[in-house]
This record gives sequence, structure tokens and C-alpha cells, in this order.
Amino acid sequence: MTTFDQLIQQVAVNDSNKNFSFPADWCQGRTAFGGISAAMLICAMSKKIKDQRRLLSLSTNFVGPLEPGVSFDIDVDVLREGKNATQLLAKITQNGQVCVVAQGCYAMKRDSRIEVGITKECGLSPVQPERVLPYQEGIMPAFFQHVALNPQQGALPFSNATSSHLGGWMKFKSTPDTAMNEMHVAALTDAWPPTLLQKFSKPAPASSMSWYIEFIDEISLDANTWLGFEAITHHSANGYGLEDANIWSQDGKLLAISRQTVAVFE
Repeated sequence: MTTFDQLIQQVAVNDSNKNFSFPADWCQGRTAFGGISAAMLICAMSKKIKDQRRLLSLSTNFVGPLEPGVSFDIDVDVLREGKNATQLLAKITQNGQVCVVAQGCYAMKRDSRIEVGITKECGLSPVQPERVLPYQEGIMPAFFQHVALNPQQGALPFSNATSSHLGGWMKFKSTPDTAMNEMHVAALTDAWPPTLLQKFSKPAPASSMSWYIEFIDEISLDANTWLGFEAITHHSANGYGLEDANIWSQDGKLLAISRQTVAVFE
């Protein structure tokens, strides 16, 4: 099977950003796993950065389905390049239709006397590899073949749970070829089901509409490490939910903060 790093490498070495594709085992339903399409856009935008600016934030909108086995292109525009920060807009187009749009903000470190420490703490227990969810074909999204999840908080989708929080550990089943960076973290963050699915009493679809992730600092982690994920639902009504998540290193360092708007269908 094609690994995450192999898909990203396609983008890294393709100067024209044209004629990409991905296999069906990276799908969730009829579209690409959102984490892989967002990571590809990060890679394409990063090629426009020529100095030590790091990715501060990524805002992604999933506009329409991105189909497997069908060629697609990536377009990147530099909206503004200032002394310290660069704003970029990237989109994936397939069959003449825009499928995914992302805006990235890259910035240099600057001297500042203002410092506020992290007040959050990871509430997860140590990783339990023996409790990683096994892949079940036809029940789980196809991309779960590539991702290991060790749930510890909340409940499984469609279990009619009363809780709306969700948490656990995550990693790729195949060890990445390089140190884990922002692309790996973004992709894994999107691997968890929406927090609201556990409240459903039977299978029903849900779709991420918009997703925003901020990175606390530049990320370079051991390729085989686990990442922690803790999400809460802030609000849900009229078919839309809003959830926040904290992303942790295995030693308890806050790596990123994520927020997404999810459409649920009953």
C-alpha cells in the first residue's frame, strides 16, 4: 500500500503541481481522507517558503469530494509576503471543480519580551498498544488501514453515548520516512471521527466543513512516536457541531490546537 510519506513525496518533487492522484485505501467514504488532502496542500505551500518561516496556522475548507484514482491539480498563490510573515492560498482542483481550499500563514520567529506559558495539561493515560482499534473493512473508513488509534476518552461512533468528548493516542501504522512534522500532525489530527458521532444510536454520515489548526512551535518528532488527541464539543444544534482539540507529544508537550465545524446528518 502507498504510505503517507509516499503521497506527500509526490507533491514535494512535482514542480508543476499537476496530475496527482491517490488510491482508494486513502478514502473516507467517496472522498479523500481530509487529513491527506490538507497535508498535500501544506507541502505545496511550503515549497513557496524560502527562509526559516514556519507554519503558524492552516485554515481548510472541504468544498467537494476528491475522488481516488482521478487526476487532480494543486494551485498555490502567495497572497502577501512581508518582512516576517507570508500568507498563502492553495486549492485542489479535480475535473474542473474546486475540492479543497486552504489558507496557510508562515512566519519568522521575532524577539519579544511577552511570554505566556502553556496552562493546559494532557489528561491521557500512557499508550495502550494492545487496545488499538483493529481495522474492519466495510465498517471503518478505508484510510484506517494506515492509522493506529488508541481511544481512551469518550465512546465509539454510533454507540448512543451521553458524552461528547473524545481522546486517545494516534500514529501511522507504517513508520514515516522522516521525522514527524506539521504535515504528519495535521493528517493524524483529522483521523479521529467527529466527537458527535458517538451520540448517534445508528450509523449516519457526518462531514467536516471547515477546519482550523494552529501549531505552537516548529515540529520535529521521532518518526515512530505516538501523538495525543483530546477533543470537546462546544456546541451542536440544527445539524452543525463545533469542536476543539488539543494535540500532544507523547511526553505531554502541547503541539497544536484544532477547531472544526462538522455537519451531521440524521
